[in-house]
Parts: sequence; C-alpha cells; structure tokens
Amino acid sequence: MSSSSLAQRTVSVVNRVTSSVPAVVWPLLTAGAGIAAMTMVHFLDPNEPGNYPTCPWLMITGTYCPGCGTMRAVAALSHLDLMGAVQMNVLLLGLLPFLLWAWMKWFYRSVRPPTGPPPVPTVTATWILLIAILGFWLIRNLPFATFLAPGGAAPPAFG
Repeated sequence: MSSSSLAQRTVSVVNRVTSSVPAVVWPLLTAGAGIAAMTMVHFLDPNEPGNYPTCPWLMITGTYCPGCGTMRAVAALSHLDLMGAVQMNVLLLGLLPFLLWAWMKWFYRSVRPPTGPPPVPTVTATWILLIAILGFWLIRNLPFATFLAPGGAAPPAFG
C-alpha cells in the first residue's frame, strides 16, 4: 500500500467519523479540554520547577516566546488573581475576550447553522493579529521592556 493511498484512506475515515458527529460536539469538547487544562494547572502549580517542561523556544534561544508565561497566567486566573495573570502574559489577557467571543460564535453556529457561507476574517484583522503577536514577542525580550516578561524577569539570554 502506498503512502498516498494510506493518507487518502485516513482522510476518508476521519471525514466519515467527523461528519457523523453532531456539530455542537466539537465546541463542547474544546471547552471541556480547556476546563480540564485549567483545572490541571490550578492543582498542579506551573510555578514549581519540574511540574511542566520548559518552553522549547526558551530552552534553545534563552528568549521568551509570545506564549511564555501563559500556563502560569492561566493558573493565576484559576485562582482569580488577575494581576498575577497580567504579570505572566498580558497578551493572553488581551486576546482572551476575542477567544471567548470566537468560541461563543462557533458554539452558536454549531447549534444554529447559518444559511449562507460564514464570513471570512478580513485580511486587515489577520495582519493586525499577526503584527500584535510578533511585536509582543520582540518587545518582551528587550531590556527596557522586562515588565512584559513573565514575572518581570529579564530573558535568560540577557540576564
């Protein structure tokens, strides 16, 4: 059996399974996975060394990626510590309302499917999001912007 034949059969099986499941299951499973992950970081503190692996980007480069501090920010949010979450990853808090809005829209459309094709995000919105993430990534690693680094600590490469 060739690899392309195996890939086609795999795609066919995945399409059959996903089309037989009601659409509302996917946003509910995603929400369940998010709640399970938040529960895990609530009870297994990411601030304690050894509980979770180090970010691969941080380990290789010694600089923070845009996601560094996200797990500790989620743990802080699970303890209702908003300032602690801001100190760990302010980008997460900036994007959280949009993520919740996107999830609610996904859930609504899975319950009440639109009659027409869904609107496509504008190119401008996509560029703004990309520039915000890349800008945050760059600025949080600069010496004058340690307030954007997780916990206010300078990146190990510069510390």
